[in-house]
Amino acid sequence: MLSGPLPELGAAAGGIGAILVLVAGRRAVLLGGLALLTAAEALLVTALARDVTDLPGGATVAAVAVGGAVAIAAVAVILVRVPALAPLGLLAVAPFRVPVDVGNEDAFLLIPLYVVLAGACTALAVRTLRGAAVRPVHFALAVPMGAFVALAAASMLWADDRQGAAVQLAFFLLPFSALVAVVARSPMPPTTPRRLAVTLVAVTCGLALVGLWQVQSGELFFAPDVEVSNEYTSYQRVTSLFNDPSIYGRHLADAMVVVVVTLWAGTVGLAAGAGLLALLWAGLFFSYSQSSMVALSVSVLVVSLVSMRSSLRRVVVVVTLAATIVVVGFVAVVARDESFRRITSGRSDIAVSTSGVIRENLPLGVGIGSEREATRQRAEERGDAVRSVSHTTPLTVAAELGILGIALYLAVLAGAAWTLLAAYRRRRAFALALAGVTLVIFVHSLFYSGFLEDPILWGALALASVLAVTGEPRRWAP
Repeated sequence: MLSGPLPELGAAAGGIGAILVLVAGRRAVLLGGLALLTAAEALLVTALARDVTDLPGGATVAAVAVGGAVAIAAVAVILVRVPALAPLGLLAVAPFRVPVDVGNEDAFLLIPLYVVLAGACTALAVRTLRGAAVRPVHFALAVPMGAFVALAAASMLWADDRQGAAVQLAFFLLPFSALVAVVARSPMPPTTPRRLAVTLVAVTCGLALVGLWQVQSGELFFAPDVEVSNEYTSYQRVTSLFNDPSIYGRHLADAMVVVVVTLWAGTVGLAAGAGLLALLWAGLFFSYSQSSMVALSVSVLVVSLVSMRSSLRRVVVVVTLAATIVVVGFVAVVARDESFRRITSGRSDIAVSTSGVIRENLPLGVGIGSEREATRQRAEERGDAVRSVSHTTPLTVAAELGILGIALYLAVLAGAAWTLLAAYRRRRAFALALAGVTLVIFVHSLFYSGFLEDPILWGALALASVLAVTGEPRRWAP
């Protein structure tokens, strides 16, 4: 358990800093926000480091610090000269997580992303000090997002799990607020959409190849729990470079929906697109991530309905409705003797447990990052078996931030939809790809959570903000 005032001070600085960097329209406001976010990260990470009992030796820590500083400086130098590379660099490293001991718990942190993001923030600050204009983030996105992060930061004051709150703020919400600030203010040359698509698909195809190799070798990385479960099943789940097959599957679904959009836009040939989809689907299949498959299906259907002719759209809607009825009927017949818990793979029990936490902490919740601890405590008090953390983002938000948190979460969703619609009116193919990725992550979060912890979501919305604010991109190549 974290002690002392550092977590509260860091949360306060971070909440204010997040608001400033998101709503900033002037140089002083943006620079002040970046300074507060930097101070917040230093305070929160220091508080977490104090709680780690097996830190490496001083020489090792110093070497890591120097190496990180050099890497950040190198990234900053590059991005000061070529700021348009910031979204590409952040996207290229966004999937990769490194196992780290945080507060005596194992965590998989986005260390490569943090290094590139720190360099990008430094470059943004330098360019701003040199007089670069401050492009605003689209107001429909900036205001609710800033309010949500500020509420999450304020909840450190009443969080049941101060360590969990510090982790959630230091490694997700605050850095991702800075990510939006950087990407939304990066120059966007005409080649950016194509380069982003190529980067996403190339990185994800590499992950899929690793996953397919694991199918043959049976060797997994960072996923001992999955290795154990594979021993008791007739099928073998793979995770590529992740610790969880569902996170792996979500990244594959992101890339697949982008490929589908490029096929509808005619920017990729049918043979090339089909080959990419085949490779990515093979990787997704062996993850056996049902949540990723559902998210992919919904997103592909939506972007296809938007892209196709109205006559074909009506046929697809009718066929989809008929297929849905058939599938639901089939599942009902097959599962008529099964319990609801078994049908939902235990998620119904988790939802019930989380709902209890929500009812008992309705006004303000138990604090950001504290749903797991609150569920454990509630189970112990009632003599129940300890159940897993919530797998549904809306339930997690309601448990941790109460009624106000849910209201702001819905406002963020509405703001995201508004921003994506404004972007779609200016650049259809690019905005549709961004909307497809956002929809994948949103639908996936209804089964697996992770909506607020996925940097690709925040980056996609920041790119949509650029389209919505600038109003230039009709000339861009798809």
